[in-house]
Amino acid sequence: MNITGLISAIIIGAIIGALGRLLLPGRQPIGILLTVIVGIVAAIVGTAIAQSVGVATTSGIDWIELVFQIGLAMIGVAIVAGLKARGRRGRIER
Repeated sequence: MNITGLISAIIIGAIIGALGRLLLPGRQPIGILLTVIVGIVAAIVGTAIAQSVGVATTSGIDWIELVFQIGLAMIGVAIVAGLKARGRRGRIER
């Protein structure tokens, strides 16, 4: 992966992570860095799922692939926020 691909992955990951976080109801106690990381992972895994299903290569915008990516970002943000909130409760109770 060259520098252009890396920068593109970060930008797309940030957008996917932000969309996943915006669509997830409630407040998520995670920072922007974790949101971007979750978005990058969701974009990569969502693309792999779309390719395995056979919907990744269409003319124009790949809407189904985008839905996979945002859905995975929502799941990822929920998991990370839950783990982070669980860690905070454990510290407060002690």
